[in-house]
Amino acid sequence: MTDPSPIPDVMRLGELGFSPAASLLSRFGLTLVSIADGEPIPGSFWGDDEAGIIGHTVYARADTPVHSLLHEAGHLLVLPAERRGAVHTDATDSIEEEDATCYLQVVMGDVLPGVGSARIMVDMDRWGYSFRLGSTRAWFEGDAENARQWLIERGLLDGYGSLVFP
Repeated sequence: MTDPSPIPDVMRLGELGFSPAASLLSRFGLTLVSIADGEPIPGSFWGDDEAGIIGHTVYARADTPVHSLLHEAGHLLVLPAERRGAVHTDATDSIEEEDATCYLQVVMGDVLPGVGSARIMVDMDRWGYSFRLGSTRAWFEGDAENARQWLIERGLLDGYGSLVFP
């Protein structure tokens, strides 16, 4: 019997490599911890191959989707530094923070070699993110101004929509 729900074709961390992702996260004071294949990922909200967060640390395996790693890192980045240390698995119930996290993961894709925001948006759609305009790209380009402004006001993006590194 075959599995009725095929694994989406998305970029995985093993394809990117841990070093570029760890380097990006370290620029924001976050740590990326590599988990062995087949081992449970600490702090993973959804389980399986999804990235996890505890404090200032993001946990991932080689089979973790890059978009998942960026999303979980984004959750930590949108939080005030004093709240990050208390995070374990679930970062927020705030719609504004969730929107900002989705926007930020797209932008962070552009600074990873061989990834890019276009790939992150496609992978988010393949994974099942849902936006009222129908796709991640449509949301990002036409309905995410509030998330963009939220990130600018908190110093995570500049006025041009580029990442601001501490």
